[in-house]
Amino acid sequence: MKVALITGGAGAVGAAAARMLALDGFAVVLADIKTDQTAAVGAEIERNGGKAIAITADLADRDAPARIVGTVEKAFGRLDCLVNNAGRTGASTIGSVDADEWNAILGLNLTAPMLLCQRAAPLMAAGGGGSIINVASRVYLSGTGVGYTSSKTGLIGLTRALAVQLGKDNIRVNAVAPSFLNTPFNKRLVEQNSRLAESFKKMSPLNRVGAPEDVAGAIAFLASDRASFITGDVLHVCGGTQLAPQPD
Repeated sequence: MKVALITGGAGAVGAAAARMLALDGFAVVLADIKTDQTAAVGAEIERNGGKAIAITADLADRDAPARIVGTVEKAFGRLDCLVNNAGRTGASTIGSVDADEWNAILGLNLTAPMLLCQRAAPLMAAGGGGSIINVASRVYLSGTGVGYTSSKTGLIGLTRALAVQLGKDNIRVNAVAPSFLNTPFNKRLVEQNSRLAESFKKMSPLNRVGAPEDVAGAIAFLASDRASFITGDVLHVCGGTQLAPQPD
């Protein structure tokens, strides 16, 4: 049985990806700081006939990636897919950036994925290869908050560098770049600004806002053998909002 490790596994995208990968036959390991929510997602997958392990982990801790991958190796002896999904926002405007907040954002969104890849790559290579999928964002094209945009743009750079370095071990490294999604987290933002979701909807040629399952489908594809000749790429999961706007 193939094994997938998903960080941010208690979140909307992480949980959707875990469910989809479980349906595709992966045993899934969910890592998140939210103990109860992570366990609940794992239990749901198990009830539906899948195999899941939940790990409580704070990726702000530099030692966490080694412990997480060590747990995967002890439990399964292999790792076939790593989904770097955990992340956070903040440090929005350059005039208000606090250095500690900046470092925390880069630490979770960029440094932790790098350390996880560093630890996961030997285990993947020993099993004949695998797929690493980094959850970036469309903001690398358009810009938004200073900290978030910088970290997600860096994650795409990491994706491309590792695709070159790890290809010899049959490890593919790709990124997905979602746009604004209909998630519980973003519901709060929409409630604060009722025009926000409608604005994103109008930006898309498909005239809708994305869902976590849209991103999960892209992740599942990149994890599968159907994507065996794709590496170093960015799959935009944003309903065409990565395109230049067209005049009315």
